Amino acid sequence: MYNFLHELLSDKKGGKIFTLFSGWHFLYIALSVIGIVIILLAFKNKTKEQKSLITKTLIGVAFGLYIVDFFLMPLAYNEIDIEKLPFHACTATCVACFLSYQIPLFKKYRSSIVLLAFVSNLVYLIYPAGVMWHAVSPLSYRVIQTLIFHSIMTVYGFLSLFYERENITFKTWYKDLTVICIMTVWAIIGNYIYNGTSQNYSHFFNWFFVVRDPFYMFPENIAPFIMPFLNIALFGFVEMLIHVVIGVLNKKIIKNK
Repeated sequence: MYNFLHELLSDKKGGKIFTLFSGWHFLYIALSVIGIVIILLAFKNKTKEQKSLITKTLIGVAFGLYIVDFFLMPLAYNEIDIEKLPFHACTATCVACFLSYQIPLFKKYRSSIVLLAFVSNLVYLIYPAGVMWHAVSPLSYRVIQTLIFHSIMTVYGFLSLFYERENITFKTWYKDLTVICIMTVWAIIGNYIYNGTSQNYSHFFNWFFVVRDPFYMFPENIAPFIMPFLNIALFGFVEMLIHVVIGVLNKKIIKNK
């Protein structure tokens, strides 16, 4: 049984590989867009409770995929890849969004967590460096699981922001900034704990790109002092732009009523 599952879930190297902006890459992006359009049309005239149910279901599916992945990793990769621990924005916000339906403190910051989840997962979906580095088949478990997870998180983030747009204003900017700063500190803690070499353990992680920039443009000894602040500035700027878009959208909706 193990041999069958290992072969089924393996990276299938040696043939066609997943590459940036290939047909397979555009397919996953297209599936996300199609998913958003279908749900928007299907739930156009539904109640607020029904719309909330679909977003809650989406985050439940994403969280389920994330948890199940840890059980399938040994079959696929012969090990549990601790790179998938929730220290990247994509995985951390998935857990936080899921918990926001269970824990009042997380619920208070849900909109800000969703905003970071949408931005980070969309960025990954456009530039899926994590799967490209492995140079594996587009039909391998690694590619399918990773991109479907980020696709669902992107769809969840977009729909949550769209359905809850009345609650997203510049008045809550401090919550957005707080969530980004907490995510940055959380990633620094993860990198500080898990990066290093000891006996048979030798790993370098770059969760949330707080140790090195994704394109390795900054010198290795300088990057850790720049990237945390650069991340906060960049994600904060993108989120402010989204606030502007939502603000314009809200004004148009009010004007047309």
